[in-house]
Amino acid sequence: MVEGEAQRPRPPVPRRGAGSVFSPLVAILAFLYFLIDALFLPPIRLLGRWLGGFNIFARLGDWVRTLGPYQTLALFLVPLIILEPVKPVAAYLATKGHYTRSIAVLVVGEILKVTIVERLFHVGKPKLMTIRAFAWIYNYVMAWYAWFEALPPWQVVLLHVRALKTQARAAWLRVRAWFRRVSRSAK
Repeated sequence: MVEGEAQRPRPPVPRRGAGSVFSPLVAILAFLYFLIDALFLPPIRLLGRWLGGFNIFARLGDWVRTLGPYQTLALFLVPLIILEPVKPVAAYLATKGHYTRSIAVLVVGEILKVTIVERLFHVGKPKLMTIRAFAWIYNYVMAWYAWFEALPPWQVVLLHVRALKTQARAAWLRVRAWFRRVSRSAK
């Protein structure tokens, strides 16, 4: 190198290894994981709101609010750890040809998981966010989720889901109107 000459930056060396080989598989699995959550979440949130109207759940929420941050974290993690393996178990059952059981495990497990875990998170979030490690993980996951939702394939899926919702709502309104007409004519 000549004196006074600036050193040129080296081009990045592409990394090879297990991470680059498995990245498409991981992306597909993550997509399926979030797709299942996206499909189950809206109806289960409605169920959670309905259940939240019962007095016992209001009292449980009041009790959770009295707990400290780490007790709230333990209460949040126990059902999450127990119920999170529902998707892989359902996938395993499906690969073995037990489709009905697979769907039943997935539906019941997701209903329980989302209803219990989401309610606990909603009630305990202010305390959970005071734990630095939890807040960091939460913000990291939410940033990753936002990036994932911004991807064009996800936007296409959302577009199709919105179209299906619109069609389902229109069909529901037609069926409801038909039942109203039938009940009026029967009187």
